[in-house]
Amino acid sequence: MSKSNGLVLVYTGDGKGKTTAALGLAVRATGRGKKVLMVQFIKSPERTYGEQLALEKIGIEIYQKGSGFTWTKTPEEHREALKNAWAFVKEKVSSGSYDVLILDEINNALAIDTFPIDDVLPLKEVLDFIEKYRGTMHIVLTGRAAKNEIIEAADLVTEMKPIKHYYDEGIPAVKGIEF
Repeated sequence: MSKSNGLVLVYTGDGKGKTTAALGLAVRATGRGKKVLMVQFIKSPERTYGEQLALEKIGIEIYQKGSGFTWTKTPEEHREALKNAWAFVKEKVSSGSYDVLILDEINNALAIDTFPIDDVLPLKEVLDFIEKYRGTMHIVLTGRAAKNEIIEAADLVTEMKPIKHYYDEGIPAVKGIEF
């Protein structure tokens, strides 16, 4: 297979639009007959998200495997969620039936430093996974604070940079825009 059959794309940075860019790619790939799997590492299945509702309507598999923001649950709950999310990804991908894999907010997860995560979501294992599957499917990794090793492994890295944001004016997350 040529490299174009399995690129590694990273959307990172402090600006808005990382998940949104991955969602656009998912829609485009689905339109071209590609099978897409999106696993969200931070978002919790306890909530409903606009992208989940839309993607399910057009046949894109999307799963929320996180526990929400790191300050909303205990470190143990987050560690368990990350461990389960990573196991879920490895199991689903081993079927060989996906053309595009989106690991949404995995960069955020890998950047957690308030409690240990390397035993439940090891960076080395993520890098080995990328090497194993690059060339056979496109892999998209989103989230702030992408590790240098992830950036080095990527074929494309886009950094979202905030210029102006309504959060700074005290406007909270907007339904249909952020969730």
